[in-house]
Amino acid sequence: MQQGLRLLIQLVLEFAPVVAELVQKRSQDLALSKYESIEVIPEILKVLNPSNKKSSYVEDFEQERIFQQQLVADNHQTQLRIAAQERETALKLPEVNKILDSWPLRLYPSQILDHTNYGRTSLKIFIAPPQVDFDQFNENRNETISQIELMLAEGLRDFLNKHYSLNSQVRPTELLAGAWDSKRFHSESSIKVLFGMLKTEPILILESENDGDYLNFRIAYWGLGQGNYYYKTIARLPYREILEESAKRRALEWKKIRDELLSLGENLEEINQIGKENVINLAILEKVEKWNEKGIDISKLSLQYQVNRQDFENLCQVLITYHCLVAGWVADIYHLVNHGVPPLLPELLPSLLSDTFDLQSVQVIASGYKQVYQALENERCYWIPELALQLAQSLSHLSDAYGGKLRSWANEQLDYSVNTWLQLHQISLPDSTNPLQAMQSAVSVKDEEYVKKLREYFLAVGDSQSLADVEEILNCVANLKHQVTLQHIVLSHTLTGYSEKVTSVVISPDSESLVSGCADKTIKVWNLKSGKLIRTLTEDLGEISSVAISPDEHYLAVGSCQHPKSNVRVYNVNSGKLIHTLLGHQKPVNCIAISPDGQILASGSNKIKIWNLHKGDRICTLWHSSAVHAAAISPDGTILASGSSDNKIRLWNPRTGDPLRTLNGHLGGVKSVIISPDGEILFSGSTDKTIKIWHLATGKVLHTLTGHLEEVKSLAVSPDGEILFSGSADKTIKVWHLRTGELVQTITEHSEAVNSIAISRNGQFLASGSSDKTINIWQIN
Repeated sequence: MQQGLRLLIQLVLEFAPVVAELVQKRSQDLALSKYESIEVIPEILKVLNPSNKKSSYVEDFEQERIFQQQLVADNHQTQLRIAAQERETALKLPEVNKILDSWPLRLYPSQILDHTNYGRTSLKIFIAPPQVDFDQFNENRNETISQIELMLAEGLRDFLNKHYSLNSQVRPTELLAGAWDSKRFHSESSIKVLFGMLKTEPILILESENDGDYLNFRIAYWGLGQGNYYYKTIARLPYREILEESAKRRALEWKKIRDELLSLGENLEEINQIGKENVINLAILEKVEKWNEKGIDISKLSLQYQVNRQDFENLCQVLITYHCLVAGWVADIYHLVNHGVPPLLPELLPSLLSDTFDLQSVQVIASGYKQVYQALENERCYWIPELALQLAQSLSHLSDAYGGKLRSWANEQLDYSVNTWLQLHQISLPDSTNPLQAMQSAVSVKDEEYVKKLREYFLAVGDSQSLADVEEILNCVANLKHQVTLQHIVLSHTLTGYSEKVTSVVISPDSESLVSGCADKTIKVWNLKSGKLIRTLTEDLGEISSVAISPDEHYLAVGSCQHPKSNVRVYNVNSGKLIHTLLGHQKPVNCIAISPDGQILASGSNKIKIWNLHKGDRICTLWHSSAVHAAAISPDGTILASGSSDNKIRLWNPRTGDPLRTLNGHLGGVKSVIISPDGEILFSGSTDKTIKIWHLATGKVLHTLTGHLEEVKSLAVSPDGEILFSGSADKTIKVWHLRTGELVQTITEHSEAVNSIAISRNGQFLASGSSDKTINIWQIN
């Protein structure tokens, strides 16, 4: 079986670089670059945490992993569609008949290209069995070839059915045994013909060709979308030597039996009649031993050992091992590259190689997988930690049987996994830093499964110190989960009395009152804690789009979206007396915002107008090309953010009207923008159903929250910057924990779209206005 081991090592050394090159080319075609989505995170984290304290705004690595998976899946589906078109075209080509003249299979192309389950891309395996001149061994040539082909197919079929079954949802692999017309074609001409007709299918061909006393073992392979095929001799199998070694072993075993029979007094001539060819082979062995003692060079002699069916069966077992090793490796790589499935072969090596299992081979095999993983880093960097950890676990299972050196190869994969995890989380390690301890500063709730697998690994290898470090990481995760569950949101009041949808709600800075605007053209002021109505403003305002209260609680600003009465009015909060009517908008006023210092008011229609809140004078006009639906001013008053129906967010200097930056990323109109209490982060909600978290200073996306089923219409962030609330047209309010990126809760009390939400400055109350004509007041504990 040692030949099987050498074969696998040779395959890994030669085939892994080829696969790596193909993967890298595909990554270039997909225009993916390593860590592209988070390459700016280190700079941002320094801004957010100059003291190296953990950020409250965590990159959602699980989502990036899903995004990368979707890219690969989309590419895979594209390849399938292209393959389907090429498949249909290939069968209609006029030269098909000519091609079929040299077709090396017993199956027609249409039988192979017929996909009864479209979208299921199983790897197809063909066996091109050896054509050996068995006449020299006094065996019936045709019968022996047939027997070897049947045994080889049965052995490989048994292996694949157990581990790579066609019915598997994980690693579907189809063996098409008996399809090769072994009497007709081998080598390059066959591969070229097959590739020309079957290049739309992932194919592996295992070919053995006679070369004197050797079998040249070759593989041909191509995957989906490959422009050419890989075809190479990866081993020369000394089949005659294998047959003769088997005959020698039988002869030596016969010698033991003969001697035992002689000791019992049996007749030597009768014994030799039973021994048949063993007698001849033993005589040759004894002569060789005598000649070696005399110093005779027996390599010059032609010694003809007699072989039988048992020897051919031993040869078949070697061939079966060859085929299983190669099929397992290539199937692992194919399903890894195309479907992200971790390799299985490392777990199967001991049973395949038994006594010849070799520690050096494990290192070569593990390094081969790692080489492919590294090639995948551009395309699927977020998958690498788990893939490498799974490989480490597979190898660790063997450490008890094969000793400490094997554990070092497993540890090498483990280190690769952890270091890649840290790199993805933008944690740089000084030389003296323990990687596991460094993980504590970046771990989130979503990393729990990965950390648990680390614990399993260290339990398996008996590393108590690393196990203690992992337990500390799990304690960090538990603490984060506890922080997430601290928030309890209880419905306190439901406010009714509206005849149309509630469009806007705002809570006063002292957390005592609530102001709401409605499509029924009324403004109501409520006691926040008791839910009692204080007053109603019913002037001819038109449909109310938005309301805002100044920090000193003297001014209430109201925006109207009913054209031609589109305007902004400013009232005294306590008396309800009208102070200003701000005219100038020619389109519906969709949003208003008051600066934290209470000096300026921004109103948005198709333009943004900046006003002096106290005097009612217009300061400047900011030009948008589309309707503005959201506006927010930073705590220091230096940045105005506006979101519009053109999917963009624009940043301005609200004092001068100078444009600062345009943020692109949403795939739908921007309906809500807010800025964090520390002024570092911008949150935006969109008709694309997502919430994006931006670094305000650089304009880079830190994170994208998904989960809403309809457009996100309103956002609110807790005073400590830890919790984000989002209201949506899907009738829900979602609560997000920003430190972990977890969706904490989904509130489903409203029966129609949630149009506006607001949180009190003390963080104890949340208000939500809905198209169901109600306002809910929630108490946060």
